Amino acid sequence: MLKKILIANRGEIAIRIARTARAMGIGTVGIYSPDDAASLHLKYMDELCVLAQSGVTGYLDYRAIVGLAVATGCDAVHPGYGLLSEWVELAQECQAHGVIFVGPTPETLKVQGNKVAARALADGLGIPVINGSSPLADAQAAQLFFEASGRAPMMLKAVNGGGGRGMRVVDAGDKIARALDQCRAEALAAFGDDTIYAERFLPSVRHIEVQIIGDGLSVTHLWERDCSVQRRNQKLIELAPAPNLDPETRSSLLLAAIAIGKASNYRGLGTIEFLVENRRTWGRGLLFHRNQPPHSG
Repeated sequence: MLKKILIANRGEIAIRIARTARAMGIGTVGIYSPDDAASLHLKYMDELCVLAQSGVTGYLDYRAIVGLAVATGCDAVHPGYGLLSEWVELAQECQAHGVIFVGPTPETLKVQGNKVAARALADGLGIPVINGSSPLADAQAAQLFFEASGRAPMMLKAVNGGGGRGMRVVDAGDKIARALDQCRAEALAAFGDDTIYAERFLPSVRHIEVQIIGDGLSVTHLWERDCSVQRRNQKLIELAPAPNLDPETRSSLLLAAIAIGKASNYRGLGTIEFLVENRRTWGRGLLFHRNQPPHSG
């Protein structure tokens, strides 16, 4: 049983983790950047540590954060979601210092914390995946993918991170360079990594997610939800179970999600996200995987 955790997040996410920890009798250490000194999440923590750097940069300094966990006698680091939650470097740093990382193993994160690697895993399992590129070196590489796809609209996406950041739809060649620069700047600010890849854009699809849970050996699902109502690629409403989803499609999605989890030796709670075409063919749509560690709400 954990006795004390460092919560490597801020705001509402950190509050949810702290409230759950308190209900479980687990002590908490909160972190904050100098410009977050008045943040509400600080009121929910048992102990506080200030970060050396302001803004999101401080929350991405995984070495400093693990150092604070060790210095305050924490058993574990809980990353919440977003920020460092899918960084293999944080999981490895925790492992090196004998601190539990509340989430998947470094080996799992190497595959599932990176959308290009996650797509390759799904493809290797025979799960249909949208046509996509490798990480883009520059605008010329994005242009080549656009031309090879018949100049069909494409989505530029951050390889790491989520939450709708670092994403742009491009429907014309003369828009590629500007959109790529915007994606890179946004991804770097939010996730500390400006690597971008391209995917074929499908305008008329449903966004269906399957929740999985695993212990590193066995994996099962906790059914699905429809997250199609979005604004700026960020979910607004989730409907569970997904309405008007035929049984064959539902079964295929659940089995595919479990297969991905087992192939990743998944530990913790996670979300496998799909795009589902409105016609009966269910599969051209593995979007990406996003890690969602436990005790977050």
